[in-house]
Amino acid sequence: MEKLPSNAGKSLPNDTEKKKKRKKRKKDLHGSTSPKGAGSLSSASTGNEPRPRGRAAGQGGLRARAGAAAVPPRSGRREGPAIGTPAAAAEPGRHGAARSGGAMGTTAGQQLRALFYVLPPGESSFRTLEEVPDYVEKSIPFFIAFIVLEFAVSWVQHHKLPGRINDGISSLSLGILSRLPDILFRSVDLVSYIYVWNNYRLFELPWDSPWTWYLTFLGVDFAYYWFHRISHEVNILWAAHQVHHSSEDYNLFTALRQSFLQRYTSWMFNLPMALFIPPSVFAVHLQFNLLYQFWIHTEVITNIGPLEWILNTPSHHRVHHGRNPYCIDKNYGGTLIIWDRIFGTFETEDAKVVYGLTHPVNSFEPILLQLRPLALVWNTFWATPGFCNKLSVIFKGPGWGPGKPRLGLPEEIPVVTGNEVPFNPSVPFYINCYAVVHFVVIMEMYIDLLATVTVLSQETILLRIGIIILSLTSFGFLMENRTNAGILEIIRCSVFLGGYKLGYLRNQLSLLNYAYEVLFSLCIAFWGIQIMKRITSSKDKHL
Repeated sequence: MEKLPSNAGKSLPNDTEKKKKRKKRKKDLHGSTSPKGAGSLSSASTGNEPRPRGRAAGQGGLRARAGAAAVPPRSGRREGPAIGTPAAAAEPGRHGAARSGGAMGTTAGQQLRALFYVLPPGESSFRTLEEVPDYVEKSIPFFIAFIVLEFAVSWVQHHKLPGRINDGISSLSLGILSRLPDILFRSVDLVSYIYVWNNYRLFELPWDSPWTWYLTFLGVDFAYYWFHRISHEVNILWAAHQVHHSSEDYNLFTALRQSFLQRYTSWMFNLPMALFIPPSVFAVHLQFNLLYQFWIHTEVITNIGPLEWILNTPSHHRVHHGRNPYCIDKNYGGTLIIWDRIFGTFETEDAKVVYGLTHPVNSFEPILLQLRPLALVWNTFWATPGFCNKLSVIFKGPGWGPGKPRLGLPEEIPVVTGNEVPFNPSVPFYINCYAVVHFVVIMEMYIDLLATVTVLSQETILLRIGIIILSLTSFGFLMENRTNAGILEIIRCSVFLGGYKLGYLRNQLSLLNYAYEVLFSLCIAFWGIQIMKRITSSKDKHL
């Protein structure tokens, strides 16, 4: 006898009953039937809370950065082709089929190993770009910890600190400035790579193969070598890259001293890999190659033995940062030094290295350090006669001039005596303390901006970026002891305080908000008094 279905004998609901059920569900959804005091969807939001845009805060990944539209809708950050089957590209919800639905988390141990490029393929291979962690952003606590460790080791070894407050703040300011475009614009490296991958790839290597991982490791480092070398040998590219070399100290702060313009020229060197290497694999190695170069910016490590033959090390990279004639245009490698040995640009560390540019910039102001070299190229371009010579100003070396070789004359490189004195304006001790305290405040705001950018309004994001740039500029003025630094500080503190009062810069800790209001109010009063004193003393001198 055939078994009847479980609903046999029951009458099907008629249209009236269906309408009643739909109406009941609508009421439940809007909370009209909720008991008094119970939460509902309509009452859960006060209207003052930030509206989520795109992925949830803290859930990031490289794919989100690759799809970041210029400021408009933040949900645009999730745009960007996925890796894998066409179905995955058409259905965003299926991107995490291989692992998880968002960026993979990393443990502290994995993040530490990523800094030294020793995270194996099994722990750093991802099917989609969305799953790739933002290793660089997650490394910020390790940057701070290693900087503190470097200071401690240097003090124990040599009874001196490895750097200066003014140069350290300048390097960190340039590092922050270089990362701000990532908040507003798409990552040129990833967007261009994904475009070539989607439209022109010849074949697809398996994303989970160790062979693909190691091939990408070599490919990214090889591309970096040539990009880095050309950035030293082509004047317009050197104008963007030279900011990294402008420090006259050599420490872990220097590693963070980056150009915000360089990313707009480096992307083209990686495109050949997009013909066959999946973007998710490329995105991992792009970060690892950058992170590896952090720890080699130090003087506390002298030599690491046989690895000096293969790897780029602190000793090799000290040569690269030197302005001694024997150091110029040497040791371009990122992770491996073998490219320099192969292509004839290798040099061992010999005489004491004097760091910085052959013609020092003598400034701590970040915007000036970023843009003045471009202004110099522009002025030289118009001052040089002849169309071909004008093109040579742009595309030949920074030492080129009419009648000279492509890279200039070695004998024109300034001689290093060893008695060079770094640019170090004298400022009162309390100014150094003031700058450090306020830089920590700005650093906290920058880190909070990175963590919450997906849930902030466009106005709040732009205001915070503006305050960060204004603050970093003002710190440069303070470190140079400029006469108008006090006026700029009053403007900066007033804008910062106004932003807090209007709720654009509120911190989750209410006690900290109160402390900020008190601090910036006192600073406005302090600088007002200083300016009045200066005006009064100036009048007395004229009497």
